[in-house]
Amino acid sequence: MTEKGVITVNADVKIEQKTSIEDHLNELSDLLVQVVDDGASIGFLPPMERSEAIDYWSNAMNPDVILLVAKLQGKIVGSVQLHLCSKQNGGHRAEIAKLMTHTGYRRNGIGRSLMLEAEKKAKQERRTLLVLDTREGDPSNLLYTSLGYIQAGRIPEYAKSANGEFQPTIFYYKNNLR
Repeated sequence: MTEKGVITVNADVKIEQKTSIEDHLNELSDLLVQVVDDGASIGFLPPMERSEAIDYWSNAMNPDVILLVAKLQGKIVGSVQLHLCSKQNGGHRAEIAKLMTHTGYRRNGIGRSLMLEAEKKAKQERRTLLVLDTREGDPSNLLYTSLGYIQAGRIPEYAKSANGEFQPTIFYYKNNLR
């Protein structure tokens, strides 16, 4: 760790927690448009309008969301969200959401580093169970299983793709984050 709240992935990439996005709205919106238009299944369909991305990020932050970003030379190249469950019976769990790495920076450990930092934040928040879902067949499935996430189930026809086909999703969990 080089400074408070900044995790160094390598000499160039740093993971930071953001408590507000006003200063990063354009970069986060550009990242979201880029990964959606590249085919990421994170709740949106391509082509994505920049205004839609701005609307999403403008409403994404609340006290139950921890936003982590990966920066390279001061530029945001990835992000992930940790959604803390606020239900009375769910104070021990959180959901990993919208893991994104800019296509020009993939396969460099950024997604893995974001996930590990999200797990660390979950532990700090006393969350012992993490859940997530991802489209079946996406490379993210390999990342999640390599990090010890266990497949909980598969739901067919869960999400619609850009070509109108329905695709299955896989749900994963990881517990005992003590």
